[in-house]
Amino acid sequence: MDPDFLNVLTQPSALDQFLHETVIAKGEKKKFIKPTSSTNPRLEELKLLLIDWINRTLQEEHIVVKSLEEDLYDGLVLHHLLEKLGSLKLDVDKIALTEKKQRQKLSVIMEAVAKCLQLEERQLKWSVESILAKDLLSTLHLLVAMAKHFTPSLALPPNVQVETITIENTSRGLKTASAVESITDNKENTEAQSKDDAFDELFRRAPDKLDAVKKVLLQFVNQHVGKLGLNVKDMESQLHNVNLALDLLAEGGLLNFSVNSEDVVNRDVKTTMKILYCLYSKYKTKEA
Repeated sequence: MDPDFLNVLTQPSALDQFLHETVIAKGEKKKFIKPTSSTNPRLEELKLLLIDWINRTLQEEHIVVKSLEEDLYDGLVLHHLLEKLGSLKLDVDKIALTEKKQRQKLSVIMEAVAKCLQLEERQLKWSVESILAKDLLSTLHLLVAMAKHFTPSLALPPNVQVETITIENTSRGLKTASAVESITDNKENTEAQSKDDAFDELFRRAPDKLDAVKKVLLQFVNQHVGKLGLNVKDMESQLHNVNLALDLLAEGGLLNFSVNSEDVVNRDVKTTMKILYCLYSKYKTKEA
């Protein structure tokens, strides 16, 4: 066998080397970005954009960030960033030299971030310990959440995903599990969620406008089914062959959210209106 080929086979992989160098205490479990994902172009694009966002935001403070892992762990940059974006004054020293002081400082900052973003502890994808440990995955989740809240106009690259590995040090040795994790939103899912939110708001806060919306959608439906000699007066009870219709809509790429046909059969007005709105959005644009 070719000696060069044998040499390749016997060389440890990047993952093997990573596992060898990673220290996990007994009973501890940690999640990391796989080494193979560290050179992901979309991940690099996101990192550069976040660094530029931080530097532009803190330009007056003469703070320059070059590395998300190395420049944010001690809390100094996060402190300035939160005070600048959130117009807050945090009761902690700007500079914390010891690890104990850094941990205390990060605790105050993380608490303020959660309060500003209105997030419960179970929703957080970062922690004081993970930021202090220079964990890139946690740092990215934290910065993306802050950017989306404080600078919603920032054009984050969509669909940034990384391969992760979770390592747990059990009594039987290291246990590993791989997964794919999203850092930024899927653009299509975000648009669909926005429409969901719009209808939720309509039903919850403006029920008096429901009839007007129904009227517009029914006019649109009748404009098209009228060619078949049909007339729809009641959208809750006059939609037949639901499963067939939904299958055709899904195959045609006209539905951007999952639909349970039973909801339509059971006369769920919100679901019916959302389906009709998908059609309305698609074909009204063409007509215009």
